Amino acid sequence: MTTFASIITIGDELLIGQVIDTNSSWMAQELNAAGIGVKRRVAVGDIWDDIWQALDEESRHADIVLITGGLGPTADDITKPLLCSYFGSRLVINQEVLDHVQHLFKNIFNRPFSERNRKQAEVPEACQVIFNERGTAPGMWFEKEGKIFVSMPGVPHEMKGMMTASVITKIKEKFATGHIIHRTLLTAGIGESFLADHIQQWERSIPAPIKLAYLPSYGMVRLRLSGSGDDEKKLAAEISLEFEKVKKLVAEWLVTDEDLVMPQVVSKLLRERKKTVATAESCTGGYIAHLLTKEPGASVIYKGSVVSYSNSIKQTVLQVSSDTLSSYGAVSEQTVTQMVKGAIAAMNTDFAIATSGVMGPEGGTPDKPVGMVWVAAGNKDNVVAKQFNFRFDRLRNIELTANNALNTLRKFILDQQR
Repeated sequence: MTTFASIITIGDELLIGQVIDTNSSWMAQELNAAGIGVKRRVAVGDIWDDIWQALDEESRHADIVLITGGLGPTADDITKPLLCSYFGSRLVINQEVLDHVQHLFKNIFNRPFSERNRKQAEVPEACQVIFNERGTAPGMWFEKEGKIFVSMPGVPHEMKGMMTASVITKIKEKFATGHIIHRTLLTAGIGESFLADHIQQWERSIPAPIKLAYLPSYGMVRLRLSGSGDDEKKLAAEISLEFEKVKKLVAEWLVTDEDLVMPQVVSKLLRERKKTVATAESCTGGYIAHLLTKEPGASVIYKGSVVSYSNSIKQTVLQVSSDTLSSYGAVSEQTVTQMVKGAIAAMNTDFAIATSGVMGPEGGTPDKPVGMVWVAAGNKDNVVAKQFNFRFDRLRNIELTANNALNTLRKFILDQQR
């Protein structure tokens, strides 16, 4: 039987979009890996009645309620006094937490310790304290009518420390968790609806314990098979059988049979082959460089970037000829091809990617409208260039260009070994 959790994130900043809630997605992944299903994710503002109602509602649906946010020392941080009231308790000073907070202010922060900081050591008497190695606000573990409530700071670094160091372990000790297994593949070059039509006969035959999800994003679609059960070996075998079936059906568009995004796929290809890449970016403005370098170990495969937003940089740094620019323009097959060759020569790399296009919302012409993009990828001997025509806002056009440029390089690398 699957144990379920609900996640409540607290803070007005989440509701007005000032802060993006990354906590919930990370927590859900960790819970799933521990065999705990996530029933719901709820965001509420810093309003007493709304938080109280969320606690009541989520505890009706889930065995575990995880709460983040509202544990700071200021007046708008109301989670701690609310939990104290919710569990019919009173606030007391926890000496271990107080010693820790005083140590941080004296030896780490090098700042005076105030009465407001002392309040960080106050916790409801009814809770078990979860020590915060990474900050001042302690976590709190409550039990009520067979349900678990865990309150943690909203600071991601601090919350993650608590989850990995103690919360997941304590949950697994309390509940007989089952197993949750996901298998994900990534496709490119086929839309979600066409993909669904293509695999509909197989989809209808999937056995009941297994669920299929379509996850479209920036010109690609991930397919995820999920299942839960007590017999891990049996569940894994059932999901693997169906996963192999769908892999064969989508082989024409398959990018990877691992839960990876396109920059990770390309980085892995390069690492396996001990090759390097550089980027020459015009319309993407360094975004491809960002996608590649945010992956750990990027220095092994990535040489550098030239953000050649102006034609003068294309000419002087990447050696794109003035004749090419005057005859064909910056947004052209000829220009991105020369950009690839110039990047390889300038940065002494095995492969290079180049982009040039009109991202919008302005700058388009009848011949080269907003969304028209040329990308190229290749090595010193051969370059492949492709034209794309996107129809979205500026940011999405940039993201689509980056992913398609990376996919062009991926296919180029694979074609070299055939």
